[in-house]
Amino acid sequence: MLEVNLVKKLWHFNLELILKADNEIVVLLGPSGSGKTTILQCLAGLLKPSSGSIKVNDKVLFSAEQNINVPTRHRDIGYLFQDYALFPHLTVKENVYYGLKSRRAAADTYLNPMELLESFGVGHLVNRYPRQLSGGEKQRVALARALAIRPKLLLLDEPFSALDKNTRLCLREELKNLHQSWQIPFILVTHDEEEAEYLGDQLIVIEKGKALPQKYCIHRRIS
Repeated sequence: MLEVNLVKKLWHFNLELILKADNEIVVLLGPSGSGKTTILQCLAGLLKPSSGSIKVNDKVLFSAEQNINVPTRHRDIGYLFQDYALFPHLTVKENVYYGLKSRRAAADTYLNPMELLESFGVGHLVNRYPRQLSGGEKQRVALARALAIRPKLLLLDEPFSALDKNTRLCLREELKNLHQSWQIPFILVTHDEEEAEYLGDQLIVIEKGKALPQKYCIHRRIS
């Protein structure tokens, strides 16, 4: 369960979000500059909210009232950046293992990175460098890196924006299947309304830091 009630003061507006999600895909939809990526950065601990709180499975990650701000590396949150943020000088294998180096928990709390790469169909690419990968391959490697820590929450910043149409359609289906397997909250940022409708259990439209009224912006797909 993810529970968010945050305010982040920006120079041009105040970003505000109230959200509850229980093992759902929550899609943040809206124009560039509306605050979607800033929300992900606050959840990940890369930015500090001005006020409010963030909880995952009843663990407080941020609370202005209690003066709690858990460091990024201890939040158990996976983050798939828009450009995938793979280190160009490291191989696929080294990139995936890099995410585990700063973690202090017991090794058995993590997933086997090599098994993850195999499950994503890129196990044969472990000795290649990012420049030798296609866009879809880079995304799968970045997902393996984000999931190796066995996160309690996965953040995805426009994960399909750099892909061609056929690859994008294929990978968004893979993402839905991945979510069904993992059963943790996913927060996904996109500009694509069709993508948002297809993937989102909750769809929140953000404009100038504010979520539009619920009757306009929240869609729960009935299955």
